[in-house]
Amino acid sequence: MSKVEEKLAELGLTLPEVAPPVAAYVPAVRSGDHVFTSGQLPMVAGKLQHTGKVGAEVTPERAKALAQICALNALAAVKSVIGDLDRVEQVVKVVGFVASAPDFTGQPAVVNGASELLGEVLGEAGVHARSAVGVAVLPLDAPVEVEIQVRVRTGA
Repeated sequence: MSKVEEKLAELGLTLPEVAPPVAAYVPAVRSGDHVFTSGQLPMVAGKLQHTGKVGAEVTPERAKALAQICALNALAAVKSVIGDLDRVEQVVKVVGFVASAPDFTGQPAVVNGASELLGEVLGEAGVHARSAVGVAVLPLDAPVEVEIQVRVRTGA
């Protein structure tokens, strides 16, 4: 087990299986020393954990927890490409999309669910640039979607 997965276990979390794509794409692609994930939804064992708009059907607190699930799925996608999460040198960028009620403006706090998890699990390597964007709707009516870009140690 990698040190990253050991840290997840300390937090009471486990790395899930890679979430299968819901359309024509792959979960992650490596280009040189970077891995780019597709947008990850809050899926657990193939099931979307919640639907609706944040600030309406979904509370900001619940959406933050869903963003954490998205980040776990993103880490699983990265692992599927590089084999060992200990090879992650830096999370370069996180982009979070929040399906928002028209008057909801707390997108940054929601996406903190992903950012805080990455920081806890990866330490300094989890510090990243980020965008938190409010949108009208996401695939499958998911409340949140997260994608990450990471730099990995080259070789093997």
